[in-house]
Amino acid sequence: MRSIDLNSDLGEGAGADDEIMAAITSANIACGAHAGDVETMRRSVASAVRGGVAIGAHPGYRDPANFGRVALDMPRSALFADLVAQIEGLQGIADEAGSRVTHVKAHGALYNRGERDPEIAAVIADAVRTVGADLVLFAPSAAQALALARDGGVRAFDGTLVRLEVDTICVHGDTPNAPAIVRAVRDALGGAGIGVRPFALAPSRSAHRTPSVE
Repeated sequence: MRSIDLNSDLGEGAGADDEIMAAITSANIACGAHAGDVETMRRSVASAVRGGVAIGAHPGYRDPANFGRVALDMPRSALFADLVAQIEGLQGIADEAGSRVTHVKAHGALYNRGERDPEIAAVIADAVRTVGADLVLFAPSAAQALALARDGGVRAFDGTLVRLEVDTICVHGDTPNAPAIVRAVRDALGGAGIGVRPFALAPSRSAHRTPSVE
């Protein structure tokens, strides 16, 4: 039976996390920069652990006023240090809960900029590699970060908005009616004879595609 990962960006204050968490297999948890704080991170991690959901870091530009959707002009060294701190912060909380961070998916403007800007792509890839080579990076299919991560020995999954054959599907937690969308996607997968499981915990494969349901 083929299986697929169903993931969502959570801990961003959208108000439907518990409903979404019950239907997904991997959670991308905001790390306190574009959204969230230590307490929301702890609640999200605890909820993921209870539900057997894989825990991922969802770092972004430290700009909550714009929800991390505006690219910031900042030194590469400062961005690198901040990304490492965000991922390690969530990792520490996961450790306290007896779990671990399995993957990293950048948020908003950082995620998009990593597709076209090789310098930012290198910062993202280096941050993930620095925190742990066992971490999986989710990135756009054409992203420089994807190639740089793989060249450095980091497992990386392709992320595109539309694909016919995929390995992981992301439903944004702040999308209107996100809980209903997640349940509908999961029901549709089951009806098609496709199981769900955390893809970041699966053995490495040569190509991985991550569409996003807006």
